[in-house]
Amino acid sequence: MFIKYMHIKRIGKTDVDGLLQGTCYVFPKIDGANASVWQVDGEIKAASRRHEVSLENDYAGFYAWLVSSEIGEHIKACLEAYPSWMLYGEWLVSHSLKTYRKDAWRRFYVFDVYDREAETFLSYDEYEPSMRQFVIDFIPVMEIVDNPTEAHLVGLLEKNTFLIEDGKGFGEGIVIKRYDFVNRYGRTTWAKLVRNEFKEKNAEVFGVPKVKMSGGLETKLAQQYVTPGRVEKIVAKMLDAAPWTPRRIPELFSRVWHDVIEEEMWDIVKKHKNPIVDFKQFYSAVVRQIKAARPELF
Repeated sequence: MFIKYMHIKRIGKTDVDGLLQGTCYVFPKIDGANASVWQVDGEIKAASRRHEVSLENDYAGFYAWLVSSEIGEHIKACLEAYPSWMLYGEWLVSHSLKTYRKDAWRRFYVFDVYDREAETFLSYDEYEPSMRQFVIDFIPVMEIVDNPTEAHLVGLLEKNTFLIEDGKGFGEGIVIKRYDFVNRYGRTTWAKLVRNEFKEKNAEVFGVPKVKMSGGLETKLAQQYVTPGRVEKIVAKMLDAAPWTPRRIPELFSRVWHDVIEEEMWDIVKKHKNPIVDFKQFYSAVVRQIKAARPELF
């Protein structure tokens, strides 16, 4: 049975309050397509973030690669040895970040292993030896640190050069895991810090001038949260599924709107002390920001 991977939350979200109070494993975050692999009665299964895939309904070539490549055979052997495991990873196909090494593309990098029988995630120390044994690509830990501060984690953003071509800058960001962490809602949830999002929201740290926002609250919220990085990320995910056509413009509006409401509304309520928001105006402002971020699509 397909089990959807958790939604990783940004540092500072309520879902990850308390995550940093303990032993944390920090990993490079790579900019690919989320995928998973498991087996049922000896048959290899695979999925995108949202649904199961097959040769007839492939996922940017992932399933075809899985059933025909040498590494796919290694994955199959691993799952034969550990039939209750589900491997979650990143299928590295082109999104917004283009600076990965040429030999890194179109490979599957495991970042988590879930044991379906035990109904729990394995720690890195538990699954890493098996990834090496079966010669499966995986994302290595950058640092293991007790009680990290956010300032310390920000400093790690520019140490993520995993798979990046020499001299081409840094990776997308970092992911922070604490394997004994359960949040206030009773869920295991990891956190992330994404470099472009951090730059856009903390421009003064990177020497970029602040932009004064004008207009009503709805416009200000759209200007704050509909960043070019957010729009680019969603466009890239859409292009994984199908080529761009003008008919997909409403889908883009809908996806960005859903992402903003799902990810940011709690912060908006907290920061603005239960504001009165006209959601019709807010949506219109979001659309304007999307068009400003990617004018070539319109």
